[in-house]
Amino acid sequence: MRVQSLTLAAAGLVLLAPTTPPATAPPGPAPGPQGAVAVRREGDVSAADLLARVRACPQISRGRYRTDEGAPPTVPVCGTRDAVYWTADMDIDCDGRPGPACNARTDPLYSGTTAYQQSDGRYLSAETLPYIVVPAASPLWDHRAHGVRGGSVAAVVHRDRVQYAVVGDTGPRDIIGEASYATARALGIRADPRGGGTPSGVTYIVFKDSQVKPIEDHAAAVAVGERLAELFVRGG
Repeated sequence: MRVQSLTLAAAGLVLLAPTTPPATAPPGPAPGPQGAVAVRREGDVSAADLLARVRACPQISRGRYRTDEGAPPTVPVCGTRDAVYWTADMDIDCDGRPGPACNARTDPLYSGTTAYQQSDGRYLSAETLPYIVVPAASPLWDHRAHGVRGGSVAAVVHRDRVQYAVVGDTGPRDIIGEASYATARALGIRADPRGGGTPSGVTYIVFKDSQVKPIEDHAAAVAVGERLAELFVRGG
């Protein structure tokens, strides 16, 4: 972290994805340089479709979040029956297992831990796993009360790109707008933890009561995310 209920019974979806994704699930992104995720479009639901669905903001947070330390609070968390969402900046989370791009030398705010762990007990890899960061629970907003937990599936939208990810870390109680190195890279956002990211225009949509197990199975996150995104844009 950085200091700067879809109606599923009717839909027949299973949110707790199996360790081995179904044969029909699309493959995850191919590894790129330094083990990062290669940029590619995931799924058939377009960025425009998702953004149209979240144009209105029924606010569920008790106030607004800052995008960086010292910035004014301008970002509300919005919610429907099916999802919670917000539009903010993207700071780069390089925490978790170290690698060539994410380590104490490349990131002055590096932490070797993440709020959630893999099925083998190791911390997540920000370089290889697309994940997002949610603010730690507080009176402002408690994500847990809205069906959001480690492994919850998110659609992250930037310009005309959609990237599916999981909730993988928590951040400061009053700051929002952060995702892993792999998420940023897949969206075409500069992933350098030293001054990378983008100052605005990223929409984070987390599907309520969804969860991928194991959390590190990105192909499963894509398979679940695609189905939930399609239901979401159709209005449940």
